[in-house]
Amino acid sequence: MTGPEVLDVSRDAIVTLIVVASPVMLVGLAVGIAISLLQALTQIQEMTIAFVPKILAIFLSLIVALPFMAEKLHAEMLRIAARIVSG
Repeated sequence: MTGPEVLDVSRDAIVTLIVVASPVMLVGLAVGIAISLLQALTQIQEMTIAFVPKILAIFLSLIVALPFMAEKLHAEMLRIAARIVSG
C-alpha cells in the first residue's frame, strides 16, 4: 500500500468517525446547554442535575441512531475490505 492510499483510507476513516459520532454528540451538546441554561436561570448548582438528563438523552439517541451508525460503519468496512482484496 502506497502513501496516498494510506492517506485516503485514513481520511475516509476520520470522516466516517465524525459522521457516526456527530448525532450523539450533538444531542449531548444540546441537552447540556439546555440544562446549563436552566441551572443558570434557577441558580440550582447541583451536579447530578446535569449528568442524569444528559446520560438519558445520549442513551435514547444511541437507540434511535444505531441503525444509521451501523450502516455507515458497515459501508466503511466494505470499502476497506474491497481495498484489501484488490491489493
